[in-house]
Amino acid sequence: MAVLPQHLYAKIELMKLENYHIESNNSDLVAAHQRKLEFISSEIPESSAIIDKLVDFQIAIPSWALGTGGTRFGRFSSGGEPRNIEEKIEDIGLLHKLNGASGAISLHIPWDTADNPAAIKALAAQHGLRFDAMNSNTFQDQTDQELSYKFGSLQHVDKAVRQQAIDHNIEVIRQGVELGSKALTVWLSDGSCFPGQLNFRKAFQNTLESLREIYAALPADWKVFVEYKAFEPNFYSTTVGDWGQSLLYTSKLGSQAYTLVDLGHHLPNANIEQIVSLLLMEEKLGGFHFNDSKYGDDDLTAGSMKPYQLFLIFNELVEGMDTRGMNHKDDLGWMIDASHNVKDPLEDLLQSVEAIMIAYAQALSVDREALVAAQAISDVVRCQEILQQAFRTDVRPLVAEARLRAGAALNPLAVYRQNKVREELIKNRGAKTVATGL
Repeated sequence: MAVLPQHLYAKIELMKLENYHIESNNSDLVAAHQRKLEFISSEIPESSAIIDKLVDFQIAIPSWALGTGGTRFGRFSSGGEPRNIEEKIEDIGLLHKLNGASGAISLHIPWDTADNPAAIKALAAQHGLRFDAMNSNTFQDQTDQELSYKFGSLQHVDKAVRQQAIDHNIEVIRQGVELGSKALTVWLSDGSCFPGQLNFRKAFQNTLESLREIYAALPADWKVFVEYKAFEPNFYSTTVGDWGQSLLYTSKLGSQAYTLVDLGHHLPNANIEQIVSLLLMEEKLGGFHFNDSKYGDDDLTAGSMKPYQLFLIFNELVEGMDTRGMNHKDDLGWMIDASHNVKDPLEDLLQSVEAIMIAYAQALSVDREALVAAQAISDVVRCQEILQQAFRTDVRPLVAEARLRAGAALNPLAVYRQNKVREELIKNRGAKTVATGL
């Protein structure tokens, strides 16, 4: 392992949440927790196996979610946001210490380019973190960038612009290899705002040609995730606009290419759970970006608006992965992609992870044998009752027990607030810091 510079050791000690902070809070709650756990364990026959799966399950935190998000009109910092990649790792280490389920970080390049990758990798290891998928950025123009992405990147009519975007993605792969990542996520804002602006067929062909060059640069043990989005920042057409277009690209690229599903990247009322099921069937589902929405890509806290939909998605995930003999923890990429304007970002992430773990536990508790039997005779009422029984069951004690067994907090948010973490971050970093490149 690389030796850390002294200032990085100091940073770890500065913000480290000690075990006794968590243990003190847990001791006040453990008796009530045990009573709830005993009850729910008597209701769910496979509760022990569910807890084991929950202990293993990890959800990656994106570096850009550690700062306050914003709108087109304004951004209101909560203060104490991480100013560099070291402080981002520190914040995710805090989350992982609190919930035991945030053991990975997803970086965004060039926002998170590391001058000393070996030291950064060692710092992450100190916090028990690994590096999840790397994210490229061809939706912004950087200050030292020669050519503009105003009219697209991998789709651009100018081959020189496309080559610049290709080279950037290949550089992101190189940086990811140094950090131990195993995947590249490509999200494109490419598209058009007005009819006639773009030749759809040529845009698709240019993008595919560009993706093929990126794909050729993948190490043998890497994956590439092609993300899609129905709209924004282009509103007439998006060159990777839905799961079908992403599937078309990934099918043409090869066996290391997969579709990535972002829960906010669909038109209203899309049946995301059906999309998930079919992508799993085709062996092309690569991973998830979790968030929630009311109207569009709202980037709200996971489970805050549509918790039943989140459960139904996990129901299809568990059924589809088990059918294929997949490992729940490792065979798909799990990541949050949300950053809103009015919450403490770390509190928001704690809430999102909790909601995801609850939906996962509910899906694991579905009486799968009974559901299959009811489906086989088209007993629609029975099918609904089986799913809603699992959804309406309070599985929070199982999720809390998984945290307890991982050495984390029974109530992460309470520990965070009791120890005034945000106040300490503001004191150490300042009230006007900015975490993202937006």
